[in-house]
Amino acid sequence: MEFTWIDIPTVNDPRGNLAILEKGVIPFDFKRVFYLFDVPSGSSRGGHALKTTNQLLIPISGSFDVVLKNGSDTQTMALNSPTKGLLIPTMTWREMHHFSAGAVCLVLASKTYQEEDYIRDWNTFTAVTGQR
Repeated sequence: MEFTWIDIPTVNDPRGNLAILEKGVIPFDFKRVFYLFDVPSGSSRGGHALKTTNQLLIPISGSFDVVLKNGSDTQTMALNSPTKGLLIPTMTWREMHHFSAGAVCLVLASKTYQEEDYIRDWNTFTAVTGQR
């Protein structure tokens, strides 16, 4: 299954660290930025795939797990460092679980929000990908 870890350039300083997101760091021009926060304990996010949008997930604070599925394979990644982002390609089902207290997930998307880009039903996703 395709996914890529992106190293976020940082400047370490005794006064506090600085992470840099700019052209060349992210392999797409992002058109939308949003973040998840105050996710209640035991709650999940995601539960969908995107047909034409790539996303980069960065754990700005705290930690959470991302489960990626392509219809036949499943991989779970722990996101817990603000210097590493997870690039999720198109047509990859994603679920997010186990948010720590105070976790913040920053998402950079290659396209603006369009509901028709989402596949929100697992059975529809597996039918489209030809996997079961």
